[in-house]
Amino acid sequence: MANETTVNDNAPGGAQEPGLKKVMGPKLLLFFVVGDILGTTIYSLTGKVAGKVGGALWVPFLVAFVVAFLTAFSYLELVGKYPKAGGAPLYVHKAFGVHFLTFIIAFAVMCSGITSASSAAQAFSGDYLEAIVGEGIAPWAWVVAIGFLLLLAAVNFRGVGESVKMNVVLTCVELTGLAIVIFFGLFALVSGTHSADVDPDPSRLLEFNTDSTPLVAITSATALAFFAMVGFEDSVNMAEETKNPTKTFPRALLLGMAITASIYLVIALITSTLVPTDKLAESDGPLLLVVQAAAPWFPPILFSLIALFAVTNTALINMLMASRLVYGMSQENIVPKQFGLVHRTRRTPWVSILFTSLIAVVLVSSLEISDLGSTTSLLLLVVFAVVNVAVLVLRKDKVEHEHFKAPTWVPVLGALTCAFFASPLSGRPATEYIIAGILLGIGVIFWGINFLFGGQKEFDAAKLGK
Repeated sequence: MANETTVNDNAPGGAQEPGLKKVMGPKLLLFFVVGDILGTTIYSLTGKVAGKVGGALWVPFLVAFVVAFLTAFSYLELVGKYPKAGGAPLYVHKAFGVHFLTFIIAFAVMCSGITSASSAAQAFSGDYLEAIVGEGIAPWAWVVAIGFLLLLAAVNFRGVGESVKMNVVLTCVELTGLAIVIFFGLFALVSGTHSADVDPDPSRLLEFNTDSTPLVAITSATALAFFAMVGFEDSVNMAEETKNPTKTFPRALLLGMAITASIYLVIALITSTLVPTDKLAESDGPLLLVVQAAAPWFPPILFSLIALFAVTNTALINMLMASRLVYGMSQENIVPKQFGLVHRTRRTPWVSILFTSLIAVVLVSSLEISDLGSTTSLLLLVVFAVVNVAVLVLRKDKVEHEHFKAPTWVPVLGALTCAFFASPLSGRPATEYIIAGILLGIGVIFWGINFLFGGQKEFDAAKLGK
């Protein structure tokens, strides 16, 4: 993709189009990773995960982070080996050289961003908003969700520089909310000063859903909990707008994952101990239940506002990533070139922003939040499984400079675990595969149109890392 001083030679009509700015340094990227991982899942899907696994809420999150860390080391090897560009599409293309597979991986990453943002939009219009404006909002939740997505599109159109700076503010807000949950939750458990309506019970931490075996409860819950890892690939996909990504990415990724894993596990332990599992499973605002149980005097409206900022952060980051990926594919002539149009004043890919926003509007109008979250994790797990295999294939491609090399068992185990949690063996329902198939089918249609009118074209897979 073009940078801020290059031009787009593939612009419609041969016109010169402006490129994208490099605005992200190490701190912005770290906030990007932390903010994305700590968004919708922890604030809104924790209850849904509890509904699948039972009181042992911490187990699926622990398993999800272990699987993600395996794949993280695969990414570190690939980033070190190919420091000038990054992203799953590049690595898959270098390993297999199959244009259609490369495109599908890129489109799957893009779709995961849209489904993630759509789940955030539904979270925005759910229990947290109801705590602020009252129960009368429920019949209009879908209108609020659509309006939320349109607002994100406007911010995205304004520019990535403004968006990632807004991400810093939103990440600070959501970290404040999580700090409130942890502080008051731990204080309530230690001191015994909690709401009279709850009965803290540490034994719930070892209870599993009785509707299935413990193994199925864990695997099905992990399949949803992996939704938290959407920020993983997003950070790589923002490489073109990151300063010195070779050094910035490894540190930001590992530190960001370590921070978020610790926060997730602590909150999972507090949540299950304080709030009964059945109440958690019914709510898309589970952390509000925790705060009300631990500190009933704390204003629910204030915490709900913080939660709304948190899910906004997740949605903004993912819509940024999705639109930039479509832009990258248009630059390489593998989807219609009109998607590559960049607004001359704002220097943002306005057609790609419009396209991804429309898909998100359709999704929030027709699917439940748990379906959107599970589909996001399904798409990511498939991508990660292929990337782990690509690491092994690319071992035959030697480079002159030294770089990090993961032990062979790491990508092998990473590929196997990702494939397992993406398969029906993990307890996934057929509807998730149908949703993912429809989304990828849209991409296949665009691929087919370009193939029919322009034939097979060579493209630079590095430019699909956006």
